[in-house]
Amino acid sequence: MVSKDVAKLLAEAESAKILELEQVNIKLLKQLEKSKNKTEKLVDAVYDAVKTSITTYRAGKIPKPKLSKKKVNGKEIACAILSDVQLAKVTPTYNTKVAEERVVRYAHKIVELTNIQRQATNVTKCAVFAVGDIVEGELIFPGQEHLIDASLYNQVTVDAPRILTQFFDILLANFEEVDVHWVIGNHGHLGGRSRKNYHPDSNADRMLGKIMEMIYAKEPRIKWTIPDTTGDNHWFDIADLGEKCKFFLWHGDNVRGFGGFPWYGFGKKIMGWKTLASQGLMPDFNYAIAGHFHTPNTQYINDVRLWINGSTESYNTYALEQLASMGRPCQYLLFCKPKHGVTAEYLVQLGDV
Repeated sequence: MVSKDVAKLLAEAESAKILELEQVNIKLLKQLEKSKNKTEKLVDAVYDAVKTSITTYRAGKIPKPKLSKKKVNGKEIACAILSDVQLAKVTPTYNTKVAEERVVRYAHKIVELTNIQRQATNVTKCAVFAVGDIVEGELIFPGQEHLIDASLYNQVTVDAPRILTQFFDILLANFEEVDVHWVIGNHGHLGGRSRKNYHPDSNADRMLGKIMEMIYAKEPRIKWTIPDTTGDNHWFDIADLGEKCKFFLWHGDNVRGFGGFPWYGFGKKIMGWKTLASQGLMPDFNYAIAGHFHTPNTQYINDVRLWINGSTESYNTYALEQLASMGRPCQYLLFCKPKHGVTAEYLVQLGDV
């Protein structure tokens, strides 16, 4: 039983922590207000404030799981695709609270499905392919301010770190290694109509990725790849998991649809990039993964298998009115062997099933 003196000390410590958090948040809001019409200063303000409060998210190392190893040839890698969470978006059946529940549910289902795979082979590593639009953003389209339940500040520095630390902590507790490949989406754009004047690195998805990397800076079992303009591929990444497991990752917002369907556009892009790869003008790949369209689909484009991920959202009034279409809350989970390629795939349902 806790004594009154100990309880009082705990209460005082909690009050002090809350006060510290409030002061950090006020500092960040002031920095963002001063720099809201600037570019590099906006990014610097976010990163500086997050560094100040980083300890509020990270308590310590996650214990390495003790996995039983089977006497089988080779290993499989779990490949979890995470995209189009659209955090802060509000629809009749979706908001930040629902998004949090579904992202955490996805993490648990990754573990459950991996344990099934482990009945036949060893799976000690999880690669997370985050392919954009983790946040909903602000000023992406006219009237968006009426369709979100949190500011961009809260999306990037408060809600998403809270949700994603739960997601990655679950993975770290169940995999020996976690390898994150993080690319940006169009909802990470800043500045509304003036976005073209912003530096290419100024993207809320990229900021969030770097924040998550800082949160896990002292955790050696998780590695981050976040392309930026120091290279030529700031909008895409090649996740090289082995000879037969090279994944081309990008958001997909540069794919144009025809008659409301983007499948021809995907074919044109993939074949063009494969041609460039054959000429040594870009890295080669075996598979391609995108998001953006919120409707899961998979297809072969010559020898390249493409997966287009779903979204965690449910119900979309824009899609209903303009496209006469609507996706279901789901995300893809793949398994691959480095020397053989993809061995299994699951479309993980995240609704109330």
